[in-house]
Amino acid sequence: MAQINGVLGPIDLDDLGFTLMHEHILIANWSMRQSFADWVDIPGHIRKATEEVRSAGERGVNTIVDLTPINLGRDIHVIREVAERAEMQVIAATGLYWTEEPWIQGWEVETLVDTLITDIEKGIQGTSSKAGIIKCATDHLGVTPLNKKTLQVAARLHRATGVPISTHTSSAEHTGLRQIEVFEEEGVDLRRVVIGHCGDTEELEYLESILRTGCFIGMDRFGLDMMLSTAKRVSMVAELCRRGYADQMVLSHDACCHIDWFPKSALAAVPNWNFRHISDDVVPALRKEGVSEDQLHQLTVSNPRRVFAAQGSY
Repeated sequence: MAQINGVLGPIDLDDLGFTLMHEHILIANWSMRQSFADWVDIPGHIRKATEEVRSAGERGVNTIVDLTPINLGRDIHVIREVAERAEMQVIAATGLYWTEEPWIQGWEVETLVDTLITDIEKGIQGTSSKAGIIKCATDHLGVTPLNKKTLQVAARLHRATGVPISTHTSSAEHTGLRQIEVFEEEGVDLRRVVIGHCGDTEELEYLESILRTGCFIGMDRFGLDMMLSTAKRVSMVAELCRRGYADQMVLSHDACCHIDWFPKSALAAVPNWNFRHISDDVVPALRKEGVSEDQLHQLTVSNPRRVFAAQGSY
């Protein structure tokens, strides 16, 4: 039986179950953490994150994919402890975010591949926790030369290991299509790619152009209503199901148990941005929109399993 790298050990493919495909247990800048001891209350955060992850489990979620890349503060020790306490299957990522950091400039693609591959084959941060997915990202700047390098790193990690890729995109800039161009150049199996944040747009033509390549799309920001309301996100998923794409979408929130990008008070504007919203609100709303039980199973169980299906145990 195929197995997937989980933070607490291999996960049998058939045991993935209901999977949230794009979440974050902790996003916190490593430099600020190293410089200021009180930048993040780690014990307090672990308690809060454990409660949030456990609440998802109580609603039927079996697996959470934590897509925090290396340079957004991925901390495998925190992820492991939360997974253990909450008794949740968690899959962690390797890979790099889109921000154009000077240190990336000077290194060749293959050097970065040789460095990051240890996350998959040996373990992250000196632990036995191995990455089970590769994260890469393109935002409003588009595929710049430096961004193309990070996409190539992800592509070559995928080809070397069989581990799938999941991306961050800006739907407004149609950057998902530009990512696919690089992946095609690099020989990536597009059936193992999730183009992320596609739920931020109502441009069906854009989404169908991605789907026709064979990629999955991430309808993965439920709860971020300031970008697109839950009602509109639900309608888009339902319409794509009616058009025959139920087998190419995955669901999630892109929620963060802690994120240091803005004051905590800002989270009051997004009360549904949590790991519970899909189970509590989105799934019932999809049913009302005519999405069948078989299609709901595809969105939450079968499709995540297919994303990971060809992965061996590394």
